[in-house]
Amino acid sequence: MAPTATTDQSVPQTHVTEHTITVSAPPAAVFALVADVADWPQLFGPTIHAEVLEEKPLGDGRSEQLLRIWATANGAPRTWTSRRTLDAAAGRIVFRQVVSAPPVESMGGEWVIEADGEGSRVTLLHDYRAIGDDPGAVELIERAVDRNSHAELAALKTGAELGEARAEVHFTFSDSERIAGSAADVFAFLDRADLWPERLPHVARLELTEDEQGIQSMDMDTRSPDGSTHNTTSIRVTFPDRHVIVYKQLRVPAAMTGHTGRWTIEPTEDGAGVVATSWHTVTLDPEGVRALLGPEATLADARAKVRHALGTNSSTTLRHAKQFAEEARARS
Repeated sequence: MAPTATTDQSVPQTHVTEHTITVSAPPAAVFALVADVADWPQLFGPTIHAEVLEEKPLGDGRSEQLLRIWATANGAPRTWTSRRTLDAAAGRIVFRQVVSAPPVESMGGEWVIEADGEGSRVTLLHDYRAIGDDPGAVELIERAVDRNSHAELAALKTGAELGEARAEVHFTFSDSERIAGSAADVFAFLDRADLWPERLPHVARLELTEDEQGIQSMDMDTRSPDGSTHNTTSIRVTFPDRHVIVYKQLRVPAAMTGHTGRWTIEPTEDGAGVVATSWHTVTLDPEGVRALLGPEATLADARAKVRHALGTNSSTTLRHAKQFAEEARARS
């Protein structure tokens, strides 16, 4: 739907958009997916990472949350803080950005989830203002809102209609390494991915850019055991104070619909070092699995192959991070 705008020229123009979709799933199931921001990076293509910073009950089954969201808009990573009110009984989630990312001056909206026959009708509303009412900024925001809204509604429909079967295609696994070194040195190794081609045998090429907010864009060529290389592009968000790096792969193999990951570094119980862990969360595409592995391939086959491929590279990275950090401690 084309945006509408206020006509009072004495105040910045507010543009309003509305996008809808019908979903063959009950409203409660659809609402649950929208409410669970931790799962947004797997569910919604534009979302890189999302965290609940604060949460409090409001009574009558309603609650309020303060969120920090990292997502792509027109292909570029952005981050902002939003406050939202969840009302499960009414099927409504109202959101408003607290701190917006330029060129957005302000943005808010609402998810409205209503019963529609045996399924649901989902309406996603947005209202926004551009900094300085700049026409170019308005057009840029309009494109981003339209593209992301269509993508999110389509992904919501797919996820909700999978129902309980979603558990069969959605899985998480991890690999860990105990390291007799400092968290800062391990983090430094993982953070400086631009040096990985010199440090890791399976990384053939890597280009890394980072903005002032700690958002990294990474383009990497990885060597496979058979000698071939494959390319991945990812966006990473670094948290030096927590010794955590989260990332999302933007282009995934045909067997997947989503792949996100996390590097965490935590002190050991005895204080002698740290445990570094690589986490992967993957959502498989059943049709892609059959196209890539053959018509007889099962989801279990695909999970095993994905687990081996991703886990092998992560474990290799962890071993080299261990060597780096322990050698740094020995020199100190």
